[in-house]
Amino acid sequence: MIFKPERYKIPDEPQKPFIDVEEIEGYLYNARPDQQIIKNIIAKSLDKHRLNLMEVAYLINADSPESIELIKEGARTLKENIYGNRIVLFAPLYVGNKCTNNCQYCGFRTSNKAQVRKTLEHSELVREVEALEENGQKRLILVFGEHPEYNPEFIASCVKTVYHVKCGNGEIRRVNINAAPMDIEGFKIVKEAGIGTYQIFQETYHPEAYKTYHPGGKKSDYNNRLTALDRAQEAGLDDVGIGALFGLHNWRFEVMALVRHTNHLEACYNVGPHTISFPRLKDASTVNLDPKFIVNDDEFSRIVAILRLAVPYTGLILTAREPAQLRKEILRFGVSQIDGGTKIELGAYAASKNDNQNLDKEQFKINDDRSLNEVIDELLHEDYLPSFCTACYRLGRTGEHFMEFSVPGFIKRFCSPNAMLTLAEYLVDYAPEKTAKKGWEIIENNLNSLNGHQDVPEIRDRIERIKSGERDLYF
Repeated sequence: MIFKPERYKIPDEPQKPFIDVEEIEGYLYNARPDQQIIKNIIAKSLDKHRLNLMEVAYLINADSPESIELIKEGARTLKENIYGNRIVLFAPLYVGNKCTNNCQYCGFRTSNKAQVRKTLEHSELVREVEALEENGQKRLILVFGEHPEYNPEFIASCVKTVYHVKCGNGEIRRVNINAAPMDIEGFKIVKEAGIGTYQIFQETYHPEAYKTYHPGGKKSDYNNRLTALDRAQEAGLDDVGIGALFGLHNWRFEVMALVRHTNHLEACYNVGPHTISFPRLKDASTVNLDPKFIVNDDEFSRIVAILRLAVPYTGLILTAREPAQLRKEILRFGVSQIDGGTKIELGAYAASKNDNQNLDKEQFKINDDRSLNEVIDELLHEDYLPSFCTACYRLGRTGEHFMEFSVPGFIKRFCSPNAMLTLAEYLVDYAPEKTAKKGWEIIENNLNSLNGHQDVPEIRDRIERIKSGERDLYF
């Protein structure tokens, strides 16, 4: 019997649940790929077309070593074609770990009595931002537990504080948010504070699994969380990020659901998520891991490659949950953003370097604890172009306008030049001599690759202006 997707297709309506387990499992059950099918699907993606659910199911079910290698090679090529060699850098900043939820996988859950509950005071938040700026960070994501104290007004106030902190030549130019779902009015309040992306992870898209992992608190409402970013869109906040925590349910289902979520946002609001995150379940205080759905390294690299092909113009975020060597490998398959110099214990950035991390104060375990400069130095060594660019957000190139990425020449016109300018700032202000030498070589190599482009003389002129003391120059 041939599976007919329309049989299970849920009409996409704003603020209506859109995940149908039978629909997703039907696609997975009926997708029986061969290498020619895989080649055709990869060719469609390389032509910069988002894949449909059946095509994604074919990629997911392609288990032969030959097909897996085809998918990875396709993802590598697509990343080079769309994103070039740029890698955007950011840092997470935990503001408060009070939480009313009891998520079974999280160190912040209410039943974890060993957890030290804290919310950064205003002065502590300022010190954290100063410490981050002193290391060269320009992009932050503020992370909050789900608690009445962390209401829209409080989050907006934190955002405004961060933007006002200036330390030497340092400043934060983009503040993203990872916090609880809000109503439309709440999203309007945080939008007016000038935030970048608002992230909400569904954790697991499988309703029954979700119910098991979320027995208490507001987060137990699956549909409220699922439709939260619809409310953000209705509030005019069109820059949103989605994600799943891999290890809670079958990874094949979760990948399909992430693409389904992307489809829903595009169908209802004509714009998909700005970013997709795919953290893996890791150790956290008092958390006992069930190995049934744990994703191994080989599966993880497949997940990243499949997502890259499925959603060509969506940013993919790889976090410091993963060890440095694995991050180095996974970067090739389509990742566009990573964090560097990450610390997730509250107050850790401003604390003494001799202070030890403590899982009783963390949400989960960090496995790449290198400094920001160490991360940048390795990126340069691997011929990547580290970027702190925030131009698109600040110039209104978000939401529907972000689709300008599909216009030929966008990368050469905006992304690569802005990456070079922000890297130049870092090299002048923060980099040790060894890193600076590598960085200037990378900038020169990238300028040479733009030979003949109309903006090369202007880029060189702006780099010289940065060397002379000017800052925040962008296209």
